[in-house]
Amino acid sequence: MAYQAEREEIEHKKFVDYKDVVYLKQFTNPHAKILSRKRTGIPADKQREISLAIKRARFMALLPYLAA
Repeated sequence: MAYQAEREEIEHKKFVDYKDVVYLKQFTNPHAKILSRKRTGIPADKQREISLAIKRARFMALLPYLAA
């Protein structure tokens, strides 16, 4: 049997904003890496929006690239 990771039930919003850091932190692990779709259980189009928002927030120094 294959190992199945437990999904975290995260409520996804209609509009994803890069300035909403508290919401975006839910989609990163403690090492500041973006969690996969399998892990979060969100659709592919929302995953793309969230990934882009996280990358923009990192560029604007609202989120870290690496957790210290």
